[in-house]
Amino acid sequence: MLLQGTMRVNDAGHLVIGDCDTVELAREFGTPLYVLDEQTFRAKCRAYYQAFTAKTNADVIYAGKSLLTLAICRLVEEEGLCLDVVSGGELFTAIKAGFPMSRIYFHGNNKSVEELLMGIEAGIHRFIVDNIRELYLLQNLASQKGRQVDILLRLTPGIEAHTHDYIKTGQIDSKFGLAIATGQAMEGVREALRLTNIRLRGLHCHIGSQIFELEPYADAARILLQFAREAKDATGWEIEELNLGGGLGIYYAEGDRPPEIADLAETIIPAVHKYAREFSLPVPKILVEPGRSIAGPSGITLYTVGTIKTIPGIRTYVSVDGGMTDNLRPALYGARYEACVANKMHMPSSHTVSLAGKCCESGDMLIWDIIMPPLEPDDIIAVPSTGAYTYTMASNYNRIPRPAMITVLNGQAELILKRESYDDLIRNDIIPERLMRKVTTEASK
Repeated sequence: MLLQGTMRVNDAGHLVIGDCDTVELAREFGTPLYVLDEQTFRAKCRAYYQAFTAKTNADVIYAGKSLLTLAICRLVEEEGLCLDVVSGGELFTAIKAGFPMSRIYFHGNNKSVEELLMGIEAGIHRFIVDNIRELYLLQNLASQKGRQVDILLRLTPGIEAHTHDYIKTGQIDSKFGLAIATGQAMEGVREALRLTNIRLRGLHCHIGSQIFELEPYADAARILLQFAREAKDATGWEIEELNLGGGLGIYYAEGDRPPEIADLAETIIPAVHKYAREFSLPVPKILVEPGRSIAGPSGITLYTVGTIKTIPGIRTYVSVDGGMTDNLRPALYGARYEACVANKMHMPSSHTVSLAGKCCESGDMLIWDIIMPPLEPDDIIAVPSTGAYTYTMASNYNRIPRPAMITVLNGQAELILKRESYDDLIRNDIIPERLMRKVTTEASK
């Protein structure tokens, strides 16, 4: 397993992260446990900030959908990044964390009236408008509130990045954005310019996630700036901001070779400057939206081994106390991970096993056919690269409480998300009075 960030092995043969012994963390906080390496998270934020803002007029916008809590909001704010939210819940989290509304970008392909009003009243910086209906809703709501609303239009440039079908977003056949090729994008520009309470500031696209090739980003810059030229010729509107989304891939398992953050900047910045000149446009402010490439490598998840089942000549299943409720990605789209035995890092790996979750689903498998040291109940399994899209996609399937989350930094571990209790699971349950009477009657028999 590749040791990332601050991970190392101590003299006791235990995995250490943030100068904290993961075996001790499991004992203190319980498992499953999300562990965030704060030093790595901050370092990734700073790498993006330096790579883009030092060389051009740019903003880095952290994609909150990858991992968002009150504490994460504070880390992002302290590192000088903006924040991208995609729902009223994410915006509410940012508001409660005191995140500056002047640095909030609001995404979403089907924002409700309540969410749009929430954003308008909070005074967020930009709405990323996904469709014509949203334009009209924003216009009506902004007019009622006597506000002017700044927007970017999300376009689909017709680029298909080589990634899983579920996380491709740049192709024409997508639920997101206004397609350039169909004429819908130009219609969006015309309508935005016509509406009195809307100010069109720029264009946005997002071509997918877990992307290892950088050329599609340059292609997206070319296509959007060519469209901006066409829009200027047709309407006189001139682009101010160009948002090329996020999607940079990370290392999950052997064979993954993600580009460096600096390489992404060295692809995007020259491309934007080049095509702005080619199409006789002013160089727009460059915006990027990293999420996975910041949060992903910063997190690991700790599990405790339970049942071990060997089917002679077929497979050994090692069940852990978590699974698809805390990490849906393997079941959802076959995501691959590496893992190690946190309390046996000095022991050689010699046994092929498959790590199974505890849900009542055959598909609840974390990792198939991984070579590990001999395993026993109560061993601690660590799965790295789980900072992104684990907690944010977690569920209570099988009525399983969601895990706690801690940060680790310089040998100190701090709780940033409490473990759910069984009481939390039924907090919103209601028994109608007629059923309550029936329960009482049955109990009295």
